[in-house]
Amino acid sequence: MHPNPLFRTENRALMEALVDEIGFGMIFATTPDGPRVAHTPVLWTGDGAIQFHLARGNALARHLSGMTALAVVNGPEAYVSPRWYADAAQVPTWNYVTVEMEGRVRRMDSDGLDGLLEALSVRNEARIAEGETWTMDKVPSATLSKLKAGIVGFEMEVQAWRPTFKLSQNKSADERERLALGLDAQGSRAIAQLMRDVVG
Repeated sequence: MHPNPLFRTENRALMEALVDEIGFGMIFATTPDGPRVAHTPVLWTGDGAIQFHLARGNALARHLSGMTALAVVNGPEAYVSPRWYADAAQVPTWNYVTVEMEGRVRRMDSDGLDGLLEALSVRNEARIAEGETWTMDKVPSATLSKLKAGIVGFEMEVQAWRPTFKLSQNKSADERERLALGLDAQGSRAIAQLMRDVVG
């Protein structure tokens, strides 16, 4: 989390929306073998938890249940050039959005894992505009059982949220718009739009 309180938010709906929209993150924990990180799809449950799955052979999978872990979901980010300011006597910076979530992790049972996989596929298949929707029943049951045996499902009850929405809040509205236009021109439209929508 960035130390400047200007870059924080208490807007829980905004944080939840980011986690839900991005749907991919990193899980960090300290294990007996040292600190480890896993990259995984995440599913916001809507009731204060995230769910995810790891390959059974992942360095975190055998230690994670019962631990307190950190999940991080990164949103849009972009380099901000000093040339976009009215006064060019500035230094470069980076605007970015990220949400850190800390909580206790539990291992899911087989039914929970089935529900997670179904929810992930339904959610992400709905984002594809063309073609026939893929469903898990298209995979032979023996093949699906074999594949599921290679992964472990987890749920983290989020106990602490630590967001950073660094969107040039320390600059004037005119300066922010100038920066947003520069970012737009460079193709960084998502972070530019967040600068307009979140900060105003």
